[in-house]
Amino acid sequence: MPITLAQGLLLGIFAIIAGLDSWLEVFYIFRPIISCTIAGIILGDVRMGIIAGGLTELAFAGLTPAGGTQPPNPAVCGIMTVVIAHTTNVAPTTAMSLSLPFAMLMQYILLMYYSAFSFFMPMLDKAAAETNLKKYRNLNFLMMAIVCITFFVVIFLSAYAAQAPMRTLVQSMPKWLIHGFELAGAALPAVGFAMLLKVLLRMEYVPFLLLGFVVASFINYSNVLPAAVIGVVFAMIEFFRDKKNKKLQEQINELKNSAGGGDDEDGI
Repeated sequence: MPITLAQGLLLGIFAIIAGLDSWLEVFYIFRPIISCTIAGIILGDVRMGIIAGGLTELAFAGLTPAGGTQPPNPAVCGIMTVVIAHTTNVAPTTAMSLSLPFAMLMQYILLMYYSAFSFFMPMLDKAAAETNLKKYRNLNFLMMAIVCITFFVVIFLSAYAAQAPMRTLVQSMPKWLIHGFELAGAALPAVGFAMLLKVLLRMEYVPFLLLGFVVASFINYSNVLPAAVIGVVFAMIEFFRDKKNKKLQEQINELKNSAGGGDDEDGI
């Protein structure tokens, strides 16, 4: 389905909000599970947005900016995944693979800004030394305005202005290439989750991981509520057990302190 001018403008405005949030990392609106859903609401396909959001969020689960490294932008990838799926009628997994070039484009633009904005650092240092709060604030607003305008331009041009060439490009692709993008997109959530587990997984939680794998192998994927309830149950068990262990440890420490705090005259 084609994207109207109003929808393109709304996507661009939302890209400003999500892009600024990805720059500042405050409310995490930029995460794909949110950006895809809102993009689906704007395009009138909420179901597609939620499905694409779940898949894309898993793909980006282990990709987090650290230091000077900058992963493909999740906000742009989330929005463009829904846009491509909506305009070209491909599967969300295929659309996610096709949206990665747009996310990587924004990645390189942001990396360029990280270097270019160093031009403002001496001005900010001077304003701070002179306690010129107005100049200091305006310079920060200028940098944020440049980032916001960039997100708007990239999303508006990609979603609205370039939708016809993008649809023609996808439709001209052979079936084997489309199938390859679909397989790659289906594998990306597993890769993202594996990257997250590499950082967070601890040996004492391996039984929960194995149990979750067994449960997921037998449940009907049209209803994942039982798996979610089981996860909540084990999270509650772990929470209360950890709380009880902390309380016992505090009591043991109190007994040790009281036993070691007696007078030397009592013969102990």
